[in-house]
Amino acid sequence: MQHPRNILLGAQARTGVLPVCDHYSGAPARMRKSLLLQAELIEEFGACVFDVTLDCEDGAPTGGEVEQAHTICELLNVLPTTAGGGVRVPLPRVGARVHAVDHSSFASDIAVIVGGAAAALSYLMVPKVESVDDVEQALQTIDAAAGNTQVPLHVLIESPAAVQQAFAIAAHPRVESLSFGLMDFVSAHSGAIPGSAMGLRTEQDQYTLDQFHHPLVRRAKLEIASACHAHGKVPSHCVVTELRDAAAVERAARYAATALGFTRMWSIHPDQIRPILRGFAPLASEVDLAARIVQAASQAEWAPIAVDGTLHDRASYRYFWQVLERAHRTGQALPAELQHCFV
Repeated sequence: MQHPRNILLGAQARTGVLPVCDHYSGAPARMRKSLLLQAELIEEFGACVFDVTLDCEDGAPTGGEVEQAHTICELLNVLPTTAGGGVRVPLPRVGARVHAVDHSSFASDIAVIVGGAAAALSYLMVPKVESVDDVEQALQTIDAAAGNTQVPLHVLIESPAAVQQAFAIAAHPRVESLSFGLMDFVSAHSGAIPGSAMGLRTEQDQYTLDQFHHPLVRRAKLEIASACHAHGKVPSHCVVTELRDAAAVERAARYAATALGFTRMWSIHPDQIRPILRGFAPLASEVDLAARIVQAASQAEWAPIAVDGTLHDRASYRYFWQVLERAHRTGQALPAELQHCFV
């Protein structure tokens, strides 16, 4: 029997799906804690609900770049690669952010991390990508070090020129995800965008031009999200610097998901992970409705049906199936009748 994902999404079933949270850590102790936390949440939810990105770019002290790369390689090489014991357990997903292609440490980052642990990498994040040429240049070095392993590529869009190239970059077959670099994007405007656009205004504030309401920043986010959806890639929303304000992080995550079309978001502190999961999670009422519609559609062999007096066909089936997938990726409970679809 064909899986609903394959019936409804076809070729799209193989693209555009990643955990909704991408957690960054750079200090060795924090990297280890992040990996332990990921394992704990895998056990709690039965799914890998957030990725861990081990950070060379911002994590390495000046002069310590090579040592940082070796630390990341060592951590990657002790990750479990099989569930063991015949029990199906989701495996950890861990990537690494290296330095930019034009940085003096890029080649050594790749030689150490990709050359030493390519098979353990879920992806590699390359920052400050300006064009498809940067992607190609990065891949030449990465593929030479990776041998027979093809490492998925995530890229960080951080300048107005890069935003202009977002559709071309997203179209590259090796690019899996585009992230928005808020802080560098604002800084690249030479003071023309106020510092408030790097932050998040309060719910009571209707006037401050924050990262969701400054027109140039909002436009950049929409361009990146649109480019990703046009090419079946994952748009990843930027950081929220209000580190421990859980309500603010959850509010930002929900707005990024529902108003701007992002399907993933960065975390820069462990306290941000659960609020991001909640922000990207569909409402319980929507999950219940999606489950009823998908089950009824399956029983009707995916022919058009009416549920609660509303017509549904393949188009709406696809939408509601994706609601269920998002619920699973955010650790939400699913009806027992559908749990076998996510084993």
